Amino acid sequence: MELQIEDEKEQRGIQSIEVGGQILVVLADSGGPMTLKQLAVQAKMTPAKAHPYLVSFGKIGLVAQDPVSGRYGLGALALRMGLAGLRQLNPVRLAMAAAVELEQKIHHTVALSVWGNAGPTVIHLEESSHPIHMNLRPGTVMSLTTATGKIFGAYMPARKMERFVEESMHPHAIPHVIGALGNWKDMQRDLQEVREHGLARAIGQPIAGVSAFAAPVFDHNGHLSIVLTIVGPTGGFDPDWTCANAQALRDCANRISTQMGFATVDS
Repeated sequence: MELQIEDEKEQRGIQSIEVGGQILVVLADSGGPMTLKQLAVQAKMTPAKAHPYLVSFGKIGLVAQDPVSGRYGLGALALRMGLAGLRQLNPVRLAMAAAVELEQKIHHTVALSVWGNAGPTVIHLEESSHPIHMNLRPGTVMSLTTATGKIFGAYMPARKMERFVEESMHPHAIPHVIGALGNWKDMQRDLQEVREHGLARAIGQPIAGVSAFAAPVFDHNGHLSIVLTIVGPTGGFDPDWTCANAQALRDCANRISTQMGFATVDS
């Protein structure tokens, strides 16, 4: 009983800070300066209630008011806090934790990949109980014709990708790669499909008997950071763009992107 009372005391917060924090949330999500009335409406409080919070936040630099328009935006301290938070983020750590939850939800193997010296490179696997007949492990390099590779091809700079494809076509350029090598021009239709759906899909090819969906994770600058891929045997893999597994992957990738500070994720 004593422990329960202590826990309740530890969890007790300051209500006024929580209430005022709603204003900061609205400003962070707005994308631009707002009037007092707009802020109050979205924070679900009256202008008279919101104004004292804005005054206090302004004194410590969390909020700044434009002297001409009178609109409110985030202040210098809020920007410093945001940048400090971004510097502390570890995208791989965030993605690894999310991969565990995703595998438990969909029961398919989840792979994390980054762009390495040889191209799309697997750095972590959350393996499911469903066996997949392919040699997938950390360090495995994927071609741009795989679901994982298509995400890199679609969202990394086109000139860099075209040059990579040209160089990888040379004999022995990439001795150990999963998936077929392709022609950059021939890939464009698939890459456009990726951009339209926000996902890449591979059904039984280029790896026979294995299917996959892949999704991009973006950093605060909108740059591709990590690719999440779910992999499973084709016979038990729903290939529909709107299936539950595809949506779970989208949601997972979007959530990590949001944690990384990417503000324009489409779900």
